[in-house]
Amino acid sequence: MAANPSFDIVSKVDRQEIDNALRQADKELSTRFDFRGTGTQIAWAGEEAVTLQSETEDRVKAALDVFKEKLIKRDISLKALDADEPRISGKTAKIDCKIVQGIDQEKAKSISKKIRDEGPKGIQAQIQGDQLRVTGKKRDDLQAVIALLKQSDFGIALQFTNYR
Repeated sequence: MAANPSFDIVSKVDRQEIDNALRQADKELSTRFDFRGTGTQIAWAGEEAVTLQSETEDRVKAALDVFKEKLIKRDISLKALDADEPRISGKTAKIDCKIVQGIDQEKAKSISKKIRDEGPKGIQAQIQGDQLRVTGKKRDDLQAVIALLKQSDFGIALQFTNYR
C-alpha cells in the first residue's frame, strides 16, 4: 500500500535569482541620471545579506526601491527581504538587507496551529528543522490546506514542494 499523500512547506529563495536582481539593480543604478555622482552602490555583504549605500538617505531609499522592483520582476517575494532602516555614518547612508531563508520554530508552530484549527480533519503537520511536512488521507484535503495557507499571512514567503 502506498504512503499517504504529503507535501512540504518551505521558505527558500533561489540565490541565483537574487544575484541576477542585484546585478540588474546595480546596472540600472550606474546608468540612471538621478543616481549619477551620488556614489550609490549595491553589493553582497556575506552569504545572506545585501548592502546598499549612497551619499544621501533619499538616494539609498530610492536604490532600495529599484532593488525591490527587480526582485518582484524575478518572482521573488518581498517577504524574503528584511531591510533595516537607513543609517548615516559620516558622508554615507547605508541600508543592510537580510535574505530570509527557512521557517523559524515560532512561525512553524503558528502555521501548524492554523492547519490544525482551520484545515480539514485528518491532516497532520510535522515540523522538520526549517520546514514542515503536511500529510493526509486525501489529496483534496492537502490542496485545501495549500489554499488556506495562501490566504494567510505569516510574514514569510512560503513555497509548497514535494507534493506527492
